[in-house]
Amino acid sequence: MQTPVRLLLVNGPNLNLLGVREPDIYGRESLADVEDLVRQTAGERGAEVRTLQSNHEGVLIDAIHAARLDCAGIVINPGGLTHTSVVLRDALSGVALPVAEVHISDLSAREPFRHHSFVRDVAAVHVVGEGVAGYARATRALLDVIEGSTDSAGRAIP
Repeated sequence: MQTPVRLLLVNGPNLNLLGVREPDIYGRESLADVEDLVRQTAGERGAEVRTLQSNHEGVLIDAIHAARLDCAGIVINPGGLTHTSVVLRDALSGVALPVAEVHISDLSAREPFRHHSFVRDVAAVHVVGEGVAGYARATRALLDVIEGSTDSAGRAIP
């Protein structure tokens, strides 16, 4: 029996407040809704998901480091750490797993300080501005990269 592919879903600071914090920007779905969506989406492809949300950078980094031992890829919404954390970027780069960066809102349409992502250059998949549904698209695209059916730009591999 083959071991199923496992993904790590990481949600950074303040994402525990989904559904409560600024619903006009982030929607009314909760973090539990996001986790259920990613589990369901991955499950359609026979993959498993381990989830983590933390408001503490070190906890996120420790989980990313641990993922190298039993995960095939990482779906991450780093929250505000997207724009500030070189060490989070280095952790993602250091584990050498494919990464899908997802953001509920369109960062380029928001405040100027949100326009830069330290994660962008280490992620194979980028989904922004699609609301919570973007997590499903990011999960599918990451599984495509892991399975080798697309390259990091999403182009089909013959």
